[in-house]
Amino acid sequence: MKTLILNVDRDDDFGRKAKQESPIIGLKKNLEAANKLGQVDPEDSDLNAIFYAISIYHKLIKENKDVEVATICGNISVGIKSDEILARQLEDVIKKTDADDVILVSDGAEDEHVLPIVQSRIKITSVERVAVKQSRELEDAYYRFLKLLEDEKVLKQFVLPIALVLIVWAFFVIIDMASNGFGAIIFTLGAYLLIRVFKWEKNIAFMWNEIKSGFLTGKLSVYTYIIAGLIIVANIFLSYQNAHIPNQTDMQIILLFVKNMIWGIVIAGIVALFGMVIDSYVKNKKTLWTYWPIPFSLFGFGFISYAIFDALYDALISWPDTFYIKPFTGFDFIGYTSSGIMIALVGAITYHYIKEVHNTEEKEMKIEEQTKTLADKN
Repeated sequence: MKTLILNVDRDDDFGRKAKQESPIIGLKKNLEAANKLGQVDPEDSDLNAIFYAISIYHKLIKENKDVEVATICGNISVGIKSDEILARQLEDVIKKTDADDVILVSDGAEDEHVLPIVQSRIKITSVERVAVKQSRELEDAYYRFLKLLEDEKVLKQFVLPIALVLIVWAFFVIIDMASNGFGAIIFTLGAYLLIRVFKWEKNIAFMWNEIKSGFLTGKLSVYTYIIAGLIIVANIFLSYQNAHIPNQTDMQIILLFVKNMIWGIVIAGIVALFGMVIDSYVKNKKTLWTYWPIPFSLFGFGFISYAIFDALYDALISWPDTFYIKPFTGFDFIGYTSSGIMIALVGAITYHYIKEVHNTEEKEMKIEEQTKTLADKN
């Protein structure tokens, strides 16, 4: 019966730091990998784990047992991706070594998450966890803390949110709005945690890459998106300032803030749409009629929303004592609402008409092309 001594490096320190391909099978290759990692980062805990696996190998060899040593590595994105890589490498190692059972070596609780993966593929005889001896001196603890901050995982998971908090706080102090800084910090941390929970990191990275490629290729939409974003941010600050009128209830302040935001949102949407249309036209060399109803919808939204929130604001002037219905029957409310509905209807009707004409033209062009193709064949 052959025993496999398996060392697990779930976050791929051997690959990232020592540029070592995995799986690493055999005593010679494991010693070479340990030597490479030791020269790059002699304090890495995976170094202790691989030497511990090698020591178990020598011990069992002296007992005349049939053993082999191997190291499998995952990925820095610890999770599903890393475990899939470990599973593939483990199956490869079992196939090459013909092992019957395994002694699992781990450098910590994180690596032991692979225990179910290993158990589902081979019998586990023993699990050996390496405990690295630590100095209790304060100076040594400080030194190790600094070394910990060099780890990429620690930087992304712990240092990044702290950095965001400091940047947001400093920004509000600079603009003399320190009292609002706490709310902004809570919002920033909430957004960060939301991104982490729903795993939107890749989507944000994709958007960032699109922005960078847009700058390099000269996409107009990149610039219009930035302008639209600045319009929204500026509109938030202006609406916030204009909403704080003395002797108003909290409900009135909220309604006035939303009412002041509406036209800024419409303008930002039009600016962003302009860049999208131009880029689509340049890329496809033809007009995309699918964008036609969007500006009508935006202006319709603007007129109707403005009418509703303006009427609500006037109706709640004496709230909670009195609720006035007159603002909802006035000329302004009816005029704005009717205008918004009419604009949206014009957009919908013209869109369907243009779409029908466009489809007819495309069908005629296809018929002409088919006729020309048949004529050429004959």
